[in-house]
Amino acid sequence: MNEPFVRPDVRSFLGFVANVPAPRMHELEPPAAREQYRAMRDIADLPVGDLAVIKDLSISGPAGNIAARLFDARADRLPGPAVVFFHGGGFVIGDLDTHAPACAEMARILDFPVIAVDYRLAPEHPWPAAPDDCEAAARWVAGSPAELGRAVTSLVLSGDSAGGALTIVTAMALRDTPANVPVIAQFPIYPAADTKNEYPSFKQFAEGYLLDRAAMKWFDAAYRADSSNWRASPMQGNVAGLPPALVLTAGLDPLRDQGRAYAAALIQAGIAVSYREAKGNIHGFITIRKAIPSSQGDYNSALAVLKDIVAEAEAERVMAQAAS
Repeated sequence: MNEPFVRPDVRSFLGFVANVPAPRMHELEPPAAREQYRAMRDIADLPVGDLAVIKDLSISGPAGNIAARLFDARADRLPGPAVVFFHGGGFVIGDLDTHAPACAEMARILDFPVIAVDYRLAPEHPWPAAPDDCEAAARWVAGSPAELGRAVTSLVLSGDSAGGALTIVTAMALRDTPANVPVIAQFPIYPAADTKNEYPSFKQFAEGYLLDRAAMKWFDAAYRADSSNWRASPMQGNVAGLPPALVLTAGLDPLRDQGRAYAAALIQAGIAVSYREAKGNIHGFITIRKAIPSSQGDYNSALAVLKDIVAEAEAERVMAQAAS
């Protein structure tokens, strides 16, 4: 097999990671792994930057309050779509701070409010705590609560990695039992869409590309999910009737083929799909844009595509509402 293309800045970052004298994430206890992941943000990711609104929120969830954070480029806005974002981290690590730069960039480029959700993490809260919290949070946003300070007409669901899976699962849940407003678009980023089956990219990139086999096994053991259930492995469910999608993958990612398979399944179900792959890039690139500068182009160009998808879907929603 030919060696895969690796971008120069990706190769430099992987070399740096390989030479860091620190334990690997899967060698740590979850609290220490979370701290390590938080510490990487300041080294590897861009600053949050300026926004008109960055506000912490509290959402009533199925097992207590769920922390969330609103990012908005405007202090005030007319009714419109809102993005609900679910962070990655294997359902074990990650939080509102680790993904704040990516959420802030999303809010700036899309010009929509972005609400990041701090769902419960494993192993303290194994599956299905995460999908339970994410569904509850999306329904809360759909209700335009006073605490949000924005009237929401529709939802866009997004997230990376584990959050990509939660994006799909939440879209399925709100398709089957609709919220106060519709989900008009989904943006899963290198999603863990099918954890029941093993794809070629899982073996091809199992070592040496940041996310590796040992880490994925560590995440799975902590999450304790039933991979035959669609709320853990969404491609075990029915994708018919889901909203239009933008699926973004990384060319050097063990999860790459899961994202490809999900995009293909949507197309076969007659759903409008835009598919983009960051060739020569690795899993997790939206949160390491300082360490891998070319990732900024991957993320921003994908967001530009998403903005068009949402504009078209929102226009269709308004026309359908006017005709009814």
